[in-house]
Amino acid sequence: MDVAGWLRSLGLERYEAAFRENAIDDTVLPSLTAEDLKDLGVEIVGHRRKLLDAIGALRAGSDASAAPPNVLPTIGGSREDSAERRQVTVMFCDLVGSTALSARLDPEDLRELIGGYHHRCAEVITKAGGFVAKYMGDGVLAYFGYPRAQEDDAEQAIRAGLDLVRAVNSFAASRCRIGIATGVVVVGDLIGTGEAQERGIVGETPNLAARLQAVAEPDQVVIADSTRRLIGDLFDLERLEPRELKGIGSVRAWIVLRPGRVDGRFEALHGASLTALVGRQEEIELLLRRWRRAQAGEGQVVLLSGEAGIGKSRLLVGLIERIASEPETRLRYFCSPQQTDSTFYPIIRQFEHAAEFGHGDAAGARLDKLDTVLARTETSTEDAALIAELLLLPNDGRHPALILDAQQRRQRTLQVLQTQLDVLARQQPTLMIFEDIHWIDPTSLEWPSLVIERIRSRAVLLIVTFRPEFDPPWEGQSHVTTVTLNRLGESEVATLIAGVLGNQALPSDVTAEIVERTDGIPLFVEEMTKAVLEAESEGAARRTVAKVPAPAFAVPQSLHASLMARLDRLGPAKQVAQIGAAIGREFSHALLASVALRNGDRLNAALDRLIEAGLVFRQGRDTRSHLFVQACSGAGCSLWHAVASTAPRSALPHCQGHRKRFPGNRSKAPGIVGASLHGGRADRASSDALGESRPAISCAFCVGGGGVAVEPRARPDRELARDARAAPRADQVPS
Repeated sequence: MDVAGWLRSLGLERYEAAFRENAIDDTVLPSLTAEDLKDLGVEIVGHRRKLLDAIGALRAGSDASAAPPNVLPTIGGSREDSAERRQVTVMFCDLVGSTALSARLDPEDLRELIGGYHHRCAEVITKAGGFVAKYMGDGVLAYFGYPRAQEDDAEQAIRAGLDLVRAVNSFAASRCRIGIATGVVVVGDLIGTGEAQERGIVGETPNLAARLQAVAEPDQVVIADSTRRLIGDLFDLERLEPRELKGIGSVRAWIVLRPGRVDGRFEALHGASLTALVGRQEEIELLLRRWRRAQAGEGQVVLLSGEAGIGKSRLLVGLIERIASEPETRLRYFCSPQQTDSTFYPIIRQFEHAAEFGHGDAAGARLDKLDTVLARTETSTEDAALIAELLLLPNDGRHPALILDAQQRRQRTLQVLQTQLDVLARQQPTLMIFEDIHWIDPTSLEWPSLVIERIRSRAVLLIVTFRPEFDPPWEGQSHVTTVTLNRLGESEVATLIAGVLGNQALPSDVTAEIVERTDGIPLFVEEMTKAVLEAESEGAARRTVAKVPAPAFAVPQSLHASLMARLDRLGPAKQVAQIGAAIGREFSHALLASVALRNGDRLNAALDRLIEAGLVFRQGRDTRSHLFVQACSGAGCSLWHAVASTAPRSALPHCQGHRKRFPGNRSKAPGIVGASLHGGRADRASSDALGESRPAISCAFCVGGGGVAVEPRARPDRELARDARAAPRADQVPS
């Protein structure tokens, strides 16, 4: 690739010398960041933005060349049939007026226009974590949630849709219509032959997305009710009247207007329907005591750790509710899994929220709002210019021009942030919150580190939340307290279920099943209870859960994406997890090896990966050197059920064929496996076949990431579940 020619095509040939002197060739170019461009001397914001957009297009083009856009990628490097049943958010985008264009334009010109449109679609979709499955003339089919799931697939699909409308508008004054739907599909089946071979998708969801696209007006994004239920108040929506769609029937749909203005994801997804804070009295009292110390001028830091869904954000909301009547300044910084490489992303977002930027605000109006906010912290005009540039706002002459290299700009920005915090803390006590810091970008991480270093004599309480995989570098200091949220006990789960039910009631055996399946994780308790209530309200036949599971006990739609994202991160070990789950929640090493058709080293490596991920727990070896893995409780049943529901269809016949070789083995909960592999309907023959095999190894696919110690002896599920809710460490005990 000719980098100099590429720059000239963008009208940015002035930077040719800088790129050449810094050895920027075609292998380095796609990985350049905004900071790199500043180091190269690209000081003009508009030029940086143009370069970053063009670099993003290069990445998208590279992805497209590596895997043709109309062919789904191979799974695990194999072209064999690897169909999966999983939840996917499907987007269908259509270029408006292409038929008229084809009649008006020369075929070569039309080809160029359609190609440019496809290119922009690929760029936007891949940037949001989606996958372009197929180009169909002027239509684009994309998946969010396959081949890799993210926790927020539905949200990212909608954001990509809004970005697509803008991107297509800027391209030759074109317009598009977009339909988005979420649902369970079977995806990955090989269809066709030769060059036409591709991995297909089967289910109502793609058809629904296409139908919704057809009812959308130009420049509209229309989403199905199934997608709407997953996004809470993250977007401003307009409800459409129920539509009768061909081949589908009457459906509810929504027009997405714009991103919503919300304090955070937790508030957006839960709205005003928060349940009572259960089982966190000690933790909330500890936070209140640390707040009192901060009010007295003794700065405090609380590191709040816990697995996904354990209630970190809910605990923070509880603290904010308790101190709502007290004078305080609140600074909240939200990190995002999509922005781990975006310099100062949480800081930029906090400034935008504090300044109350509107979606239709002109640049001048935004500068006015920013100046108002910065005046509260006595920010100088030079520092205001720095913050305005950080927010990509043009300098209209009100601020002096700054000449700083990237390193100077970074250091100066951190100094400005610290100065502003000092001013705020002198005015009144300040509550500073960094949420999900495990997703923070490296530059932004310097900011809380600086605060923790200097906070001791300031009226500031800093709370940092993160998942267990993040290793905070600040522990061990006298003003730093570590709190790890454990899972709820059974009585606390029952209380939480009662809170969700309100005036409604469930049979005691159904309540017990929810307690068993959710393992004390508050989010799972709430969502599973809601799923059961919705099924009952729709007149679903009540079943005896001990025999055949009702559809209500499948993984709730609201949890499916996060569970599948965790599964997809397993890499090659994913297939071993799927086969093990098809056998049951417990299985023998010998049976697994026979079904998985892997040699010892490969199988053991995969099991080690599952253990490392906290999905499988090893208990030791018996006298015959059989490996044992003990289920941590029905608790992890949600993820186990999700894994089982995606297992290759070939796994079950293999299990049946091998059962005679292992007459002493018996899998646990075979009825649920049968239901998983047959679309929610338990297959009696499958259940019986698996039920006759009791494994010498037991395995649990658990929602949580740790807490179960390796023991040389087997223990009952419930005892292990209690281990997972072990008492906090000494540095976690409230004082």
